[in-house]
Amino acid sequence: MTLRDEPTSGCVREITPSMQTDSNNSANVQSPTLLELIAQAASMGASDLFLKAGSPPGFKCYGKISKSEGAALTPEQTRALAEEQMSHAQQQRFAEHLEMNLSFTVPGVARIRQNCYFERDSVATTCRLVPLTVRTLDEVGIPVEAVSRLTEYRDGLVLVTGPTGSGKSTTLAAMIEHINRHFAVNIITLEDPIEYVYQDKLAMISQREVGVDTHSYEEALKQVLRQTPNVILMGEVRDQRTLDVALQASETGHLVFGTLHTAGACETIERVANLYPPAERPLLWQRLSVSLRGVISQKLLPCLSGHALAAALEMLVVNPTIEHLLADGQHGDLYGMMRQDGEDGYWGMRTMNQALLQLVMENTVSEGEAISRSSNVAELKQMLRKLQLSRSRTEPGTDEESQVPEPTIGVASHQRGGESMLEQGQQPEFGAAPVEESMFVLRRSP
Repeated sequence: MTLRDEPTSGCVREITPSMQTDSNNSANVQSPTLLELIAQAASMGASDLFLKAGSPPGFKCYGKISKSEGAALTPEQTRALAEEQMSHAQQQRFAEHLEMNLSFTVPGVARIRQNCYFERDSVATTCRLVPLTVRTLDEVGIPVEAVSRLTEYRDGLVLVTGPTGSGKSTTLAAMIEHINRHFAVNIITLEDPIEYVYQDKLAMISQREVGVDTHSYEEALKQVLRQTPNVILMGEVRDQRTLDVALQASETGHLVFGTLHTAGACETIERVANLYPPAERPLLWQRLSVSLRGVISQKLLPCLSGHALAAALEMLVVNPTIEHLLADGQHGDLYGMMRQDGEDGYWGMRTMNQALLQLVMENTVSEGEAISRSSNVAELKQMLRKLQLSRSRTEPGTDEESQVPEPTIGVASHQRGGESMLEQGQQPEFGAAPVEESMFVLRRSP
């Protein structure tokens, strides 16, 4: 079923599979369409589809690329496949700018984020397969309690960071869906292009796609505060101007979510600071100490089973002590605070090495894979040696007195004010997350 015969928007149309004929084939053999290749990718469990001239279609499954056994694609085929779901206006923009982002839905299969580009004077395209349904925090497999707290603030800035393909969009979608299910608020998203499509539940969600619903990202940023949102998903914090808008929105009573392509929470804070000239940074530190609520940095690792990916999350939660560190510009002490809280489990913070260690302890990923993804290999190796030592001391036949427990990573979850409102079956008040400073006990990092 087609929603529009001639869609002008890549974000709202739905399409159905059809066949296209390779005009260069004298036998008039029908070559696969883009939709058929997408369906094949979905049946394989692939996250991405790659099409370029001179190679057969490629599929990315659980972090590894495999190629189909068919013939290599011709330049004519790749152009036809890339432009198959473009409107006429989009084809014209692609010819003019040599780049194109669009998105569409294949009913019953997946939501598609497509990027088209030129390489060696021929057209190539990449399609990211996005699930049709937005998964919950539980289904995504991330620390639910700590992450959900960040969605319950009335205002502030939350950053989700990580390299390309690390699952930032999935985590953000799960957080927005959590708000959608539990709070009656107005949510505005600015996306390029739209990936996950939300269905209004308690919240009202307006999704704006750059190039379709607004002429530019900059113009959408100017107008977003006039649309009376409670929550803003603004995508990538690209420059100082974008960060200024994010901070201004959070300072005026909005909860703002953004992304950065950084490898860790501490690196994220440094990247944000470097967006500003040195003379402006003292004011920036003050603004961050007031507005920043937390930073989630994540990586995806292939599981030992070979048929799934596991998310490792580093979390920085701005508690009163970290707030004071930020106000003084002492971001070098943040890592020690995260590591200490990762051991205590009070605020839900953890370093990336602690997250990787947890996955190894659960036999989810291999030690070698964890080490390859660590930015502090020496520390992680030391943590793994302690883990091996603790396990050797607790093997059967060992004296009970010599047994030591395995390291624990944040298992003592702290409930703010006893049971949360959700657990008591009450409708929570949006913005009920902050706690009193008297509940925090200062712990020095080693």
